[in-house]
Amino acid sequence: MFHRILIANRGEIAVRIIRACREMNIETVAVYSTEDKNALHVQMATESVCIGSARAKDSYLNIPNILSAALLKGCEAIHPGYGFLAENSEFAKMVEDCGLVFIGPSPEIISKMGDKQTARDTMKMHKVPVIPGSEDCIKDVDEAVSLAEQIGYPVIIKASAGGGGKGMRKVYRSEEMKKEFLSAKQEALSAFGNDAIYMERLIEGAKHVEVQVLADSFGNVIHLGERDCSLQRKNQKMIEEAPCRALTQELREQMGQAAVNAAKAVNYTSAGTIEFLLTKENEFFFMEMNTRVQVEHPVTEMITGIDIIKEQIRIAFGLPISVRQEEVMIRGHAIECRINAEDPKNGFMPSCGRVNVVHIPGGNGVRIDSSLYQDSAMSPYYDSMLGKLVVHGKTRQEAVRKMRRALEEFVIEGISTNVGLLYFMMYERAFLKGTYTTDFLEGNLDRIQNLMEQI
Repeated sequence: MFHRILIANRGEIAVRIIRACREMNIETVAVYSTEDKNALHVQMATESVCIGSARAKDSYLNIPNILSAALLKGCEAIHPGYGFLAENSEFAKMVEDCGLVFIGPSPEIISKMGDKQTARDTMKMHKVPVIPGSEDCIKDVDEAVSLAEQIGYPVIIKASAGGGGKGMRKVYRSEEMKKEFLSAKQEALSAFGNDAIYMERLIEGAKHVEVQVLADSFGNVIHLGERDCSLQRKNQKMIEEAPCRALTQELREQMGQAAVNAAKAVNYTSAGTIEFLLTKENEFFFMEMNTRVQVEHPVTEMITGIDIIKEQIRIAFGLPISVRQEEVMIRGHAIECRINAEDPKNGFMPSCGRVNVVHIPGGNGVRIDSSLYQDSAMSPYYDSMLGKLVVHGKTRQEAVRKMRRALEEFVIEGISTNVGLLYFMMYERAFLKGTYTTDFLEGNLDRIQNLMEQI
């Protein structure tokens, strides 16, 4: 097994990886910016190296400094976590060129699946259902208008190199196309350095369901069930749960097999996620593949008992997956809430500053993945997520009640958070019935906020 791994990330995911490594008797090297010198992941790692100033481009996106730190500290592998450089094929290639192991898929697979249009084409070739849309990237507004008329409004424009909701615009009428087309291209260029965009039919009132897969270098590919990630705001996930209440067992098996087929289609290795849209008519369509560990991986770990980070490390070392498909058992129900430093009553404005008081909930079936501690600081330079609160119950009802109780116990003072909004969501009728879709929160946010202000 690896002796020492560098973690090219920060925050809760860096802490999560360090914990897995310590349990595997693997030493860790943390990298950090000057802003993060007192961060929890720095304190927990075996060793740490400052790689630049506060801005991400000078530190967590600084490839030469990260690679230098890995070589200087005698690391054998680099784990990228999620975000930052996790799906950067150039970084993965440079890691390999330095004689290190990239804990993730090959640079070629990252590149192939990172281009959304190429990913769509690949899935179509292997009989994985895809949303009707453009065959190639769209050159100009005139082509976009013509194609939208063929597909039928509404449509959605997406960045080919994108993810996380960046470079994505919904278009309901032809007269909106020019503005949204140019806006999507500009945002895609700014976010990804690539303004290529493609178009799909906009499927409204759908569920966002994703399937976790594991694949090793011996040709073994398995899935660990699905997650319902439909509670979103501006294409950013807020609450995730597993399994998805809307799926029948037959549909669950079909979707799981489609995910396995998708991974096999590109000779995938490592942990990955196949994302689908599920319509009201129980049709599902491939959206994209995430070639990294997902933020919401803990809900899958809670219902399967399988440590996805450890499996990633095992696979990268050249070992087979530790379980067979028939050994994967789904037990109970898990829910994850993303705890963000933001003010829902003030347009979700990010909140920065020092955490004066923090009380972390606990109890049976309650898990916190976070880098938060009392007197820690929330920086304006990085993502607003403070951590993830995850609960597990024998039934979905038990999990919902456990999440309510845990959110009641969660105290964070000094900065604003979305804990109150998450608590209200645990009482929403659509959530309790499991019928919510990707457009639910946007359509009901004003009503929910008004209720919050009355209490």
